Amino acid sequence: MSSLILEPTAKAVWHRLVKEAEQRSHCQLDEHKESYLVFLLMRYLQRPDLVRTVLALSFLKALRSAGRQRQERLQDVGDQCLIFAGLFPEQADRRRVSISYFIDLGRTSYLGLAESGPRESTSLFTGLAEAFVHLMDVLRATRASQQQALFTALQAAELWAETGSRLALRELKAYTDAAPMPPASDRAH
Repeated sequence: MSSLILEPTAKAVWHRLVKEAEQRSHCQLDEHKESYLVFLLMRYLQRPDLVRTVLALSFLKALRSAGRQRQERLQDVGDQCLIFAGLFPEQADRRRVSISYFIDLGRTSYLGLAESGPRESTSLFTGLAEAFVHLMDVLRATRASQQQALFTALQAAELWAETGSRLALRELKAYTDAAPMPPASDRAH
């Protein structure tokens, strides 16, 4: 990602960035998830008000809503959680929560949307909920060049332990030869 990107449209630029991030994070997304990320980036990165959003309140408003308004609000919460977890993880520290907060809230929003939204979008939003950590990893990989670490050792260890992020595990292995314990969710099985 160190070269100048020249593409005919903004969509093509974002698509190329996502493809490069997939390679860097070793997360291969299907066409639907890849497209969703491209349009998510195009839609949300022009919203400076994003950082002022109180996600828990937005989620509660979404749950109290009905119909199309409920769907739009749940999608907004899920999308914003994905943006924070992947592109702006420092927001977790500022808000005094862990990255898992964004992941859990985002997954719950997408699952709520899958359950209450139009039937044709059920599989998309179920897939987004299931692949949330992979999507987060791809977004995180858009932030840095090949030579630059994406996490400190502590951040990588915490993210791996909390979420099972493969990108965090790869970064953690770059810091140490030790074999990290599997995430708590994997040890319970």
